Amino acid sequence: MFQPDLLKGKRILVTGGGTGLGQSMGKRFLELGAELVICGRRAEVLEKTAEEFRQQIAGASVETHSVDVRVADAVEQMMERIWERRPLDILVNNAAGQILAQTHRLSTRAIDSVLNIVLHGSAYCTVAAGRRWIAAGDTGKVVLSILTVSSLTGAPFTVPSAMAKAGVLAMTKSLAVEWGPKGIRTCAVVPGPFPTPGAWERLMPKERGGNEELVKTIPLRRVGEHAELANLAAFLVSDGAAYINGDAVVIDGGKMLQSGGGGANTSAMLDWTDAQWDAIRPKR
Repeated sequence: MFQPDLLKGKRILVTGGGTGLGQSMGKRFLELGAELVICGRRAEVLEKTAEEFRQQIAGASVETHSVDVRVADAVEQMMERIWERRPLDILVNNAAGQILAQTHRLSTRAIDSVLNIVLHGSAYCTVAAGRRWIAAGDTGKVVLSILTVSSLTGAPFTVPSAMAKAGVLAMTKSLAVEWGPKGIRTCAVVPGPFPTPGAWERLMPKERGGNEELVKTIPLRRVGEHAELANLAAFLVSDGAAYINGDAVVIDGGKMLQSGGGGANTSAMLDWTDAQWDAIRPKR
């Protein structure tokens, strides 16, 4: 279905590209001929992922940048280094933070940690790339942002993430109009449940029923596979999707239609006791 040169010649930056869905998308982009740039806070994780890509994919071109996207100056410096080698063609805003907790018990620091990564980080990266494209008169460029179903519906117990992702969705729709005439497309993917190491254990602890209860809320009766999301992302950033602008494509097995959104297994959590919440809080 996908030609091996679908993304040939495209230089793609994936934020948060060292692990999880970012890693899966990056690998797929490389398989389809792209030149990949990944960034994240942990240099050792990025280098490990880059080396795995080089071993798995013949001729893979992978560049890494250790950066905290919450820091605007750091993002600008990263973009300068990237452009010195060759301008980007595509930006994928994937870096994310998520906390499962009762909102009234969140500290301001916890709220800021999510908003700064997801909302501010996505805005910093998008504007930094867009500014350079527009100044150079470059066209055919794409910004793809990875959202959550909560950005469309809201969701209890992950409020900072829902707020931040909703803001990124608003940015996507707004820039589709503002930057469309300049030849820059913005679009988004809205994934349902796609298990990833680490984050999945935090967001789906055994107290929530685990995968067995979760799949009952999904019409297809299974969670998503990373390859499915990576293929969708590859299509959306490709020239084959050149007329898709400002839209957010949901890939959730029909879950949002069955449950009305709000995340997995949250209705029962509305009646949890403080002791049940304390059982899933990170141990310090």
